[in-house]
Amino acid sequence: MGVFGKAVLYTALLAFANAAAADTSAAAALRAGDMRKLVFHEAPQPVPDAAFGHLDGSTHSLADFRGKWVLLNFWATWCAPCREEMPMLANLQRDLGGDRFAVVTVATGRNSPQAIEKFFDEIGVDNLPLYVDPRHDLARPMAVLGLPVTVIIDPEGREVARLMGEAAWDGPEARALLAALMQGS
Repeated sequence: MGVFGKAVLYTALLAFANAAAADTSAAAALRAGDMRKLVFHEAPQPVPDAAFGHLDGSTHSLADFRGKWVLLNFWATWCAPCREEMPMLANLQRDLGGDRFAVVTVATGRNSPQAIEKFFDEIGVDNLPLYVDPRHDLARPMAVLGLPVTVIIDPEGREVARLMGEAAWDGPEARALLAALMQGS
């Protein structure tokens, strides 16, 4: 194979190997405002197949959301920044949620069902799931060390980015970034 043939082969292999990274590069370039805290991985990372529950007693995993972009938010009822952020997450779910995107909120650690319901009632949120992870079965393998933590998961079920702390998820910067991700897939 000649030099030209090797160059073409190398370029093709590089393009396929970096397809996921290329999809996130446009979104990463849009980081502004609170989204500057969002850290994109060089390559998508696997997420655990750990189970988490719902207040209705059902069991779920992140595999349930394959085929969608997921904004996975870990929170707790005692977390003041979570109280500020949750209505913004609800707005984002209301405006973008559907076949291609979902906001998945998971109360991790000690959060009684009554406290979770009271939390949502007090802040006027009624469109987000009441998922729970009381023993940190999902949070621990995902290295959630503080709250809130928000992880962006691609339709193949891989973590592509993470933001530690609160953010204006319904703001124009977040919406532009998420639109770029969804457009790239």
